[in-house]
Amino acid sequence: MAAYYAQRASAGLIVAEAATPNAVGQTYPNITAVHSARHVAGWRRVTDAVREAGGQMFLQLQHGGRVGHPATSGLTPVAPSPVPLPETIFTPDGHRPAVVPREMTAEDIRTTVADFARAAHNALDAGFEGVEVHSANGHLLHQFLSANTNLRTDGYGGSVAARVRFTTEVVEAVAAEIGPERVGLRVSPGSTVNGIAEGETEEIYPALAQRLRGLGLAYLHLVHADPDAPVFGKLRAGWPGVLIGNPVLGDELTTDAVRRASERLLAAGADLIALGRPFLANPDLVARLRLGAPLNPVRDRYFMYVGGATGYTDYPALKEVTAQPSSSSSDALDGPRVA
Repeated sequence: MAAYYAQRASAGLIVAEAATPNAVGQTYPNITAVHSARHVAGWRRVTDAVREAGGQMFLQLQHGGRVGHPATSGLTPVAPSPVPLPETIFTPDGHRPAVVPREMTAEDIRTTVADFARAAHNALDAGFEGVEVHSANGHLLHQFLSANTNLRTDGYGGSVAARVRFTTEVVEAVAAEIGPERVGLRVSPGSTVNGIAEGETEEIYPALAQRLRGLGLAYLHLVHADPDAPVFGKLRAGWPGVLIGNPVLGDELTTDAVRRASERLLAAGADLIALGRPFLANPDLVARLRLGAPLNPVRDRYFMYVGGATGYTDYPALKEVTAQPSSSSSDALDGPRVA
């Protein structure tokens, strides 16, 4: 992991993979966490390697909510309401049916908010520059935002104002703990990942942004940002700070496609561009985009995160590619070279 992130230190900012703020928030086997001294020590090895390579990192804080399983964490998942994930979930024993999560009590909510704040503190101790609070992709905070997973009738459910409350409280607590300038927020308006059906998408996110706009956060990060979607325009108009856009790329991961999608977002008002899959396969993505060099294709998804170097740290950088005849058919071998 330290080698992987150090290879990608040329990014303006690396947002590291989701780390859970407590044990019950674990989603899948062997994912990262940041709620113990051992986690802090492990992450310090990564941040030291990235800093030595000239990079800087934020750590993403993500609680799975109902996206979890006792076979993985040893605990019954918690969620805003006892609505199970409508699909199987990967566990150490393979794919298993999802379990009904336990509805969070008021005390659970207070404890979880405090866990996020403590995890943010741990992240700074681990050498991160800041954290990104994950309120996207069908995980716990997103479950509170969404009508089909939040059936509560107390102050955390029902109206849009009540459904954005939990995310607001988490972000406020994290900002109070480490400073708002070290905190970003990730959202995925309209996403249906993990069985989510938000309802009122165009009302939820402007309301959330309005609640948080005065904090002075480092940024707001939109996943799969579509510059033509009404919610994008509303958020840009109502968010006074840095707006990061993650472009919709589909399966076309070419240099030209990445550039076009990124430039559309910048023209629509995004301040920065976040790229995920292209960076997985291209440790020197910044140089490739600047030069117009071809991108390494992402390998079969089976090879993502299965352990070892294959499909993780063995993607070649341009400087590692030797000159080939002009008739070469390999995308990784054509185009400019960097010494």
